[in-house]
Amino acid sequence: MTGAEVKAAVGWLASVAPDPDACRWEWERNPRGIALLPAGRRWDVLILPGELGYPTLDVLTRLIDRPGPVLSDFGDARMGFFVPPGTVSHWVGTGVRGAGRGTWIVVPHPGRAAVGGVRWLIPPDGSGTLTDATLLELAMHEAAAGSRD
Repeated sequence: MTGAEVKAAVGWLASVAPDPDACRWEWERNPRGIALLPAGRRWDVLILPGELGYPTLDVLTRLIDRPGPVLSDFGDARMGFFVPPGTVSHWVGTGVRGAGRGTWIVVPHPGRAAVGGVRWLIPPDGSGTLTDATLLELAMHEAAAGSRD
């Protein structure tokens, strides 16, 4: 990512924080480079198990040039896909957890290498691009069907 892209991504992510300046401060000074941000304002996060998440991401990247931001936890046990706000309240898929209004997620600085815990597989670009939930669901179905072959 270029410096301008990182700055835009930091601004986009920090804009949901109760105190954006405190969020930026936390990213700069926390040795892990993470901040806790509320979901449900600009985005929800659908959390897939890693064994489904990686094949789903593969399908998505074949379908569209750039999906929305995607996080992975340490050990790749779970992946979080950033989707439009309100998605979690309507999601009915089994085995998928959601972070929407009233929940918080750990978010790493978008322009730094991960120190541990959580890392970006696809960092935000600051434009507000999110993964369409319907497209994500279709990619999940294709990924799940492919794993049974």
